[in-house]
Amino acid sequence: MTDILVLYYSRYGATARLAHQAARGIEQVEGMQARIRRIPAIADANGNTPELAADEPPIVTPQDFEECAGLLLGSPTYFGGMAAPVKHMIDDTSRQWFKGTLTGKPAGVFTSTGSMHGGQETVLLSMIVPLLHHGMLIVGIPYAEQALAHTQTGGTPYGASHTAGNNRPLSQEERHLTQALGQRVAEVAKSLMASKS
Repeated sequence: MTDILVLYYSRYGATARLAHQAARGIEQVEGMQARIRRIPAIADANGNTPELAADEPPIVTPQDFEECAGLLLGSPTYFGGMAAPVKHMIDDTSRQWFKGTLTGKPAGVFTSTGSMHGGQETVLLSMIVPLLHHGMLIVGIPYAEQALAHTQTGGTPYGASHTAGNNRPLSQEERHLTQALGQRVAEVAKSLMASKS
């Protein structure tokens, strides 16, 4: 089996739910499997680190980047930007950038926001920029996915998203679009690997 890395930070669980939907999409592609990893929290200005549930996936390691055939990266949206732990993790990938570890691998992004106009597209685009610096091939969601034209909450051409305000569960469209993104990244990774053999 070939791994697609599903990497995320989630403080309240909404982004984690998206990560698991992306994993379901990946695993619809024969020979592909999701490797779910989390980004650890960082300390706040007072030195406090939020507690996470015991059933959280393992923390990402450099080996995960080496071994993956593609990446799905997720972050909650805070004040129109990606969460600080995600940015901190990205800033810590200089070694992978220097070695070209992620060059030529497909990537997609996903986010959750507290409100409809909370900055979904801004965050998705800001997450794409460092992936381009890594030489990754960005995979979005095309309008051929009809749920994109009908969603009333989350989902964009730039990546999957969820409007999570008031503990709102994922909508049917959000689940579908997130799975579609996972499936597309896995399909592109599989095609790229086949072209190299």
